Amino acid sequence: MIPILYAANETVFTHNGIGLLADCIACEVTEERNGIYEAVIRYPITGLHYASILEDCIVKLKPNELSDNQLFRIYKTSKPIDGIVTINLEHISYTLNGNPVAAYSVSNVTATAAIASALSNATFTHGFSAYSDIVSAHSASFGAPLSVRAILGGTKGSILDTWGGEYEFDNFVVKLHAARGTATDVVIEYGKNLT
Repeated sequence: MIPILYAANETVFTHNGIGLLADCIACEVTEERNGIYEAVIRYPITGLHYASILEDCIVKLKPNELSDNQLFRIYKTSKPIDGIVTINLEHISYTLNGNPVAAYSVSNVTATAAIASALSNATFTHGFSAYSDIVSAHSASFGAPLSVRAILGGTKGSILDTWGGEYEFDNFVVKLHAARGTATDVVIEYGKNLT
């Protein structure tokens, strides 16, 4: 898929936005389990939409062959080196880093309800929703203000610490799976099926 560039304030992503970044030289997405979810694009300064590539613009791209197209926000653009700029992007879910929750407390709820509570108590309006296949009930509480993303994971006593699992950020849906992927009973062995 060719990455599509959108304005920073775009809310509908069913059209071609500012335009297709067809002159893109390289696009690499890095997603770590319960960790970073970022992309790096290399783009020539002679490219058609180079002048429109600004910080905070949104880019829709396909991160891998199994996932749906995902939205990423530009957070840094390098100076041109040999006529090529490097564009750093973070997944749209990172906007939850800047959305604080004054106080957070849930008691004896499922992971879906815990995530939904964090999202509904956020200070700023957003379009995120929650999903989880983890049905065990637990409790969590934070007295000090934290960002929604810190409540989701990365903080002692967070939803991830309490319920466990693996996050999948699917555009505006925060999914907490008991385990991502599927077991295929395939074993990779050196010398047999590994070259």
